[in-house]
This record gives sequence, C-alpha cells and structure tokens, in this order.
Amino acid sequence: MTSSGFRRLDETALVDYIQATPALFSKLANQLDGLQIKEVGDGNLNFVYIVTSSGGSFVIKQALPYIRCIGESWPMTKDRAYFEATALREQRRWCSDHVPEVYHFDRELAVIGMRYLEPPHIILRKGLIAGIEYPLLAKHMSDFMARTLFFTSLLYHDTTEHKRAVAEFCGNVELCRLTEQVVFSDPYKVSQYNHWTSPYLDQDAEAVREDNILKLEVAELKSMFCERSQALLHGDLHTGSVMVTHDSTQVIDPEFGFYGPMGFDTGAFLGNLILAYFAQDGHADQVNDRKFLVKDVHHEGPSYIEGAYQEWILKTIEQTWNLFHNKFTALWTEHRNGSGEAYLPEIYNNSEVQLLAQKKYMQDLFHDTLGFGAAKMIRRIVGVAHVEDFESILDESRRANCERRALVFAKRLLKERRNFQAITEVVSAIQQEQS
Repeated sequence: MTSSGFRRLDETALVDYIQATPALFSKLANQLDGLQIKEVGDGNLNFVYIVTSSGGSFVIKQALPYIRCIGESWPMTKDRAYFEATALREQRRWCSDHVPEVYHFDRELAVIGMRYLEPPHIILRKGLIAGIEYPLLAKHMSDFMARTLFFTSLLYHDTTEHKRAVAEFCGNVELCRLTEQVVFSDPYKVSQYNHWTSPYLDQDAEAVREDNILKLEVAELKSMFCERSQALLHGDLHTGSVMVTHDSTQVIDPEFGFYGPMGFDTGAFLGNLILAYFAQDGHADQVNDRKFLVKDVHHEGPSYIEGAYQEWILKTIEQTWNLFHNKFTALWTEHRNGSGEAYLPEIYNNSEVQLLAQKKYMQDLFHDTLGFGAAKMIRRIVGVAHVEDFESILDESRRANCERRALVFAKRLLKERRNFQAITEVVSAIQQEQS
C-alpha cells in the first residue's frame, strides 16, 4: 500500500479526526470537555497519543512510512499498523484478559484507536528496573502465550484455515525482514547500526563476529524464523511490550506479528527477563540494594517484602515456562479430538503415542525458546536498539560488566541450548554466570 492520502496527525489535527470518527468520539461521551492529548511514544517507530477527557479515554497510535528514530532515510511500510490491529484483535479473541480492545482502525492513515491502560499500569521493563515485584506476571504471561500460540496453530486449526491465516500475515514482510537483519545478521558482522558500550565491550563485540559456532547456530534459528509458520506470533514480545500493575498484565504493540516459530515469542519474553536479571547489579544503590523486593506503591502491604529481587526474577522465569508448558499441553489434550490436523486422532490414537508426541513437541519448543531468547539477548548488547535495563546504568564501566555477563551467558545458551533439559537447569546456569 502506498502513502497516497497519508498525513501525520499532530495534536491539532487529531482533535478534528476524533470528532469525525464515531468509534472514537463515543469513547469520550461525544464531547470534548477537559480534553487532553499527550504524546508518549518511545520514538523508535510510531507516534502514540494518550487522549483523555471528562467523558473517557483511549490511545491513538499512528505508524509512519519510515522508522521514526532514524528518519526518512530508512523507509518502512505504514501497513504495519494493519497487521498490528489484526494481531491485536486475533490475540484478544483467544486471550481477552491480557490484550487491550481495539476501538478503531484506519488503514489509509495507519491509525489505531484502542483502550487506554490507565495508571497505575506501567511498562514492565520500567517496573523491573525499579525493582518492583509482580506476583501474577508468570501466571498471566503463561496464559497469554499458551492461548495465543495454541489457538493459532495446527494443533487447533485445520490446514486450510491455517494456510489462509499464514497468507494474510505474509504481507508483514518488511517488519519480518527488519527482525532478520537486527536479530540474526547485524550482530555477527560489521554494521553501521551496531553499537555497544565502548571501549569496554570492543573485544566482546569482535568475539561475537568471529565466533564460527555461534554463526552456525544463529543461521539455523534464522532459517526457522523465515521458514516455519507454526503460530501467530506477537513478534516483539519483550518487557517493553507488556504493561502491568500488581494484578493486571496487558500485552501491547504486536506490529511485528506474523506466523512463525512459537519459540520466538516465548524466547523473547524469557530472554528479556534474563537481561533484567543481569542488569540488577547496575541499579543497586544505597536506597535499593536489590536484596529485597520493592513495594509497588499502588498495592497495599508492607514497604518491603523479604527475598532477593534477582531471585524473584529467576523464580518468574522458571514459573513462566513451567506454567506455559502445563497450560499449552492441557489445551492440546482438551482439543486433541478437534479440528487440528497436526496430530490426527486416527493416527495418534492411544495415550502412549499422544504423550510421546507432546514430550517431543515441547522439548523442541523448549530448545527453540532458549535459542531465540539468547539471540534476542545478544542483539540487545552488541546490535541496534538496546534495552533501558542496561542503558539506564549511567556508569559505563558498571554497565559493561553487567552486559558482559549477560552476553557470555547468551552465547553459551545459544550454542549449548540442546544440553538443557529443564528450565531449572537454565536458572542454575544463570546463577553460575552471575556468581
């Protein structure tokens, strides 16, 4: 789709647009009393506005025909907004508790209007940097991943329906190619977009580019990413794509959505939790030494909760995978005689072969998760678009020490992922690297 008819909506133009759009204006009770519009985008790709009034609220997100943080020199289809809106609606269909509602979509202007996740919702990454515990995070994220991945796979759908859905999302090729570049290619070569904490990590970045075994492993993952249409993925499921409170978890921003290998989503989320773990030493100070969990100020209870914060992150990693495994296989068992054509009940017709199929499937998915998670970690340290977990550590030497431990672990995880048989073994390996 071309950019003909496209115009960027600034705050003034947005007021007129809202009044002319019933699906949005009705969310403000059809009046503008007390109207406030605030731009809150992270500056990477899109413009994001919070719209509030005395009558209601919503969020407006507009995609630009280029990458915002770089400029018009890096064109990017605005049609990514179509895939984001479509993915939000499909994922909400299967997991309404953890996906915000879309109120309006305008394909020509690449505008999405959706539920405003009001305070105390914050971006999960910021909560992890602050040292806040979210006791329901593992439960909620395992719900989201198990349901959205299972119900968009061949375990639930027949091949005709699945191929139709795959074809629909094949159009999101530009964002898939962007992922291929920044995750599977750039970190392993000299690229103008790469950066790292220099000079401290100069040798570490060079070591990544010269590691032949690492290159072979990442090539296998890239092939899987490009060729395997296993389920509808969020496509960018890091801790910046999740908004949380003490008892709410909402997954946002699936503009990279496409049909791909499930482990790319599960790996992205767990990999970013691992990054948060290794960043904690860089955020420790006299006010918060990270030896205790910080109280969420919006939740009643004591100011501090006993237990090491890094240990809580590790527990969340372990619980997220174990709960996901259990929920995913439970859905599989519940629907094993349904329309899904991956494992026909006429063939997998006894409990022994069904259990064998599930065991192999989940073991392969576990290893895919570890591989993709490791690749996502590496690119956040020596590639483009780093994470605030590390970038907010102002002391560069201290930041580099945290990043190096994460990078060393990620390289090991990528190359040795098939040696891990359980998430507890991964957690133990993380602790060994940190010690």
